[in-house]
Amino acid sequence: MRSFRRLTISTLIAVYVLILVGGVVRSTGSGMGCPDWPKCFGQWVPPTSVESLPDNYKEIYAAHREKKNQRFAKYLHLIGMDETADKILKDPTVLQEADFNPTKTMIEYLNRLTGVIIGFLILAVFISSIRFRRTEPRLTTVSLLSFLLVCFQGWIGSFVVSTNLTPWTITVHMFLALLLVAMLFYLVHRASYATMIDSSTGFWWLLACMGVLLVQVLLGTQVREALDEVATYAVREQWIANLGDAFILHRSFSWIVLLLHVGLILKLRKTDGAKAFLLTLIVLILGTILTGVSMAWFAVPPYLQPVHLLLASLTFGLQFMLLLKLNRKEKPVAALS
Repeated sequence: MRSFRRLTISTLIAVYVLILVGGVVRSTGSGMGCPDWPKCFGQWVPPTSVESLPDNYKEIYAAHREKKNQRFAKYLHLIGMDETADKILKDPTVLQEADFNPTKTMIEYLNRLTGVIIGFLILAVFISSIRFRRTEPRLTTVSLLSFLLVCFQGWIGSFVVSTNLTPWTITVHMFLALLLVAMLFYLVHRASYATMIDSSTGFWWLLACMGVLLVQVLLGTQVREALDEVATYAVREQWIANLGDAFILHRSFSWIVLLLHVGLILKLRKTDGAKAFLLTLIVLILGTILTGVSMAWFAVPPYLQPVHLLLASLTFGLQFMLLLKLNRKEKPVAALS
């Protein structure tokens, strides 16, 4: 069990590295550094100069993406998302090709390479869990679901590229990553022999904290979408001023996130086993807010965006781990005396 736990923790760390790298991809505008998927410009090792590409490479890969989008639209029609499917097919910006940029291509390639490594790690986690299928069947089940999820995540990632980084696909991609984080934390928890923390009210308070954090992440993706649009017509120093209501709501909602977590600390401050979690949690929350404020003050420096995303993701992971450790059933008074 110890080796399984170590492997799962290593995989979890790798997922957080991927979230950080994904943030770098987003902040540097490298998402279309490779216009096709899973290869990059039709190669397993990406080109380093535009001279190695055909003169009409933009038309070639736009045509490839158009075919993939037609398949994607069919899937969307099947689940009733007709309007979204039609928008993808009719929006001319979806097929716009970016100029070749070797730096952005390499950043996106490293992002994909990290994703492949994680895929193999999660496959190893599943294979390792098979020996526990009788004694701990949940480990095997969740490990299998994690592997299927990472495969689905890769499939969704291909459509993120083919639709030219359509905002809602990026949001789905992000929340699937958080779901994968939750699954891996669950595996770590099940493979550990840690004591539980007794607090019924703390459990529900923590659920509320997780809910508002996820809402805040969703609001953050909307701010990111607004930034993408503002960046097309304004200089970086004017981005924040042109964001409008999306940024104001995201900024204001951070107070709700902070206050709820302060309430959680007050609820659990005297609970045995919770102090280390709470201290780390408040540090992560304050770090997330501080990086957000710094981005607003210093014209959204690219290096802060992935850090901001990573801190929010770490906060969610720690929340989920604490949720798993909290026991909703309070000890009876007799047991406490």
